[in-house]
Amino acid sequence: MKFTATPLPGAFVIDVDALTDERGFFARTVCAEEFAHHGLNAHFVQQSVSWNLRAGTLRGMHYQAAPHEEDKLVRVTRGAVFDVILDLRRDSPAFGRWFGVELSTDNRRQLYIPRGVAHGFQTLVAETEILYEMTEPFQPASARGLRWDDPDLAIGWPQCAERIISEKDKGLPLFAQCFDK
Repeated sequence: MKFTATPLPGAFVIDVDALTDERGFFARTVCAEEFAHHGLNAHFVQQSVSWNLRAGTLRGMHYQAAPHEEDKLVRVTRGAVFDVILDLRRDSPAFGRWFGVELSTDNRRQLYIPRGVAHGFQTLVAETEILYEMTEPFQPASARGLRWDDPDLAIGWPQCAERIISEKDKGLPLFAQCFDK
């Protein structure tokens, strides 16, 4: 695995080394020793999947508040997404900044998201499936989110014919309503 640091401290794009032959490929997606070498927690206690029927489906920006903050490992098992993370850690030099990367079955990339960082994605193709691994179980009382289209954040979402967004995500607060810059 190749770990590439992002502009958000503690967040990494992980390129998976695939061993290919006439049957297909084999690849490790998690190795506790390699994760620890980069200061990352690989003790995942929950795994979830998000199935998205249509291209242009946007989910986010979601996070879990203290005391249930979580590290996440995200990868696409079918299709492609533009994956976005947003630094919410007040002590971070990247506080209030976002980073985006394409994750797909073709590029086999993963994104490691540290606690205190919000996450969202937009599907680039129909029938996209995303697998999440988390270091903390989901706690509904700690679930939070921010608006995907906050003009102050100016996240560079890809253009699409139609965006599919839940009413819940449309009603999330703006960054400035929750955080002082």
